[in-house]
Amino acid sequence: MKNSPLSLGAALLLALASLSVQAQTLRIGLAEDPDVLDPTLARTFVGRVVFAALCDKLFDIDEKLAIVPQLATSYEWSADSKALTMKLRQGVTFHDGEKLDAAAVKFNIERHKTMPGSNRRGELAPVTSVDVLDPATVRLNLSAPFSPLLAQLADRGGMMVSPKAAQAAGDKFGAHPVCSGPFKFVERIAQDRIVLERYAQYWNRDAIHFDRLVYTPIPDSTVRLANLKAGQLDYIERVAPSDMEKLQSDKKLKTSRITEIGYQGITINVGKSDRASKNPLGRDARVREAFELSLDRQGLAQVAMDNEATIGNQWVPPGNAYYAKNVPLPKRDIDRAKALLKEAGVPNPSFTLVTPTTSDVQRLALVVQAMARDAGFDVKIQATEFATSLDMADKGDFEAYVLAWSGRADPDGNLYSFDGCKQPLNYAGYCSAETDALLNQSRALRDPAQRKKVFEQIAARVLKERPIVYLYHRNWLWAYSARLTGVRNIPDGLLRVSGLKMTP
Repeated sequence: MKNSPLSLGAALLLALASLSVQAQTLRIGLAEDPDVLDPTLARTFVGRVVFAALCDKLFDIDEKLAIVPQLATSYEWSADSKALTMKLRQGVTFHDGEKLDAAAVKFNIERHKTMPGSNRRGELAPVTSVDVLDPATVRLNLSAPFSPLLAQLADRGGMMVSPKAAQAAGDKFGAHPVCSGPFKFVERIAQDRIVLERYAQYWNRDAIHFDRLVYTPIPDSTVRLANLKAGQLDYIERVAPSDMEKLQSDKKLKTSRITEIGYQGITINVGKSDRASKNPLGRDARVREAFELSLDRQGLAQVAMDNEATIGNQWVPPGNAYYAKNVPLPKRDIDRAKALLKEAGVPNPSFTLVTPTTSDVQRLALVVQAMARDAGFDVKIQATEFATSLDMADKGDFEAYVLAWSGRADPDGNLYSFDGCKQPLNYAGYCSAETDALLNQSRALRDPAQRKKVFEQIAARVLKERPIVYLYHRNWLWAYSARLTGVRNIPDGLLRVSGLKMTP
């Protein structure tokens, strides 16, 4: 039976409609499954990728790490730098229709500071109170000048959630988050997908060109790339470095890269739990120094990252203005490492290295294992699903842990919460009153030259104790459909959805 012109036309229209619907959905491949989708409690990089579409912030950063307006349109410091007054964007609503105003900002800052389990508490510690001056004006009062504040408000510390929804849901808010970003939450199936849909009342709606976002966690980079090539995904983050060169010749795909503002490192349990005292690596700084001296950073970057990284020994890359040149990059020295182990009375120490299951981290762990063996270390590898590994770190249920930090625009965001006594991200359990005093001093200074001098003092102390052995600073590597336009290369590695379009 032959098709009539009418049925052929109808079929064509259906096909075009199907393509149109497909084009309005952006499908994003993640390297891990995010933790809880609550800005106050969240810790993961992939969670921040999702938040970039779900939860607007008071400020954002641009390609040069400059602070730019988002929900706050302007700001002014007081003469003594102990108060920050912000003007808020008008006409903004949360996904439940509630207005975003100064009272909502006050609620969110106080929630970040007081909610049990908050990981923003340390980031906003100097904020003592919040004043609502009028519906569009809010003032943050500080105990002392706090240089990193704007950078904190350009990340999860500045994300605004609906007070009404947060109060109703309590600690279950992350199961159905309500924010004010361009997309609102639809559903989440753990280890499978997170679905968001366009928020019609978004304040910058003209810059949004997709109706739906689907985030799919695929830890294996090979599988992630295969899905992109097969057209099942439109964008993937953290391409395997070894795949980048081959992708250059694929006309159906584009790639981007930019050096991160964070780091790849190995966190060592030096005081988080009793496992620190039961293992020579956590118990003795000489053993930690020997471990660092057993490692060839350039070799690690070559094997684990295909040289798509800048080696370093600090929380900021060597090219950063705040890099402490007084503590230079140590070279591999097996003889010195063995001498230190002999001095410590443990010529063949053994410890377990916990790692997430992503392929790049697995490669890194295997090379660390082989290099450290040359100095006498017996390193056992325990591969663990990412969210589970974070819970283990929280509880101190580890001896050493391969953990990357995506980084913040101000170096304080890479340092304070990890090395301040009892701070929420201090998985190492490191605590020093002298270091704490220096950390607080660095936060109070506004002059970059003065801050750098304090960071040098911090480096001299912390890098000697080695609660974290810093290895290198990765290149963010992305691949996406050649039809996707508007991708911005911002050093925090997050995909901004505003301005993204899919061309025919």
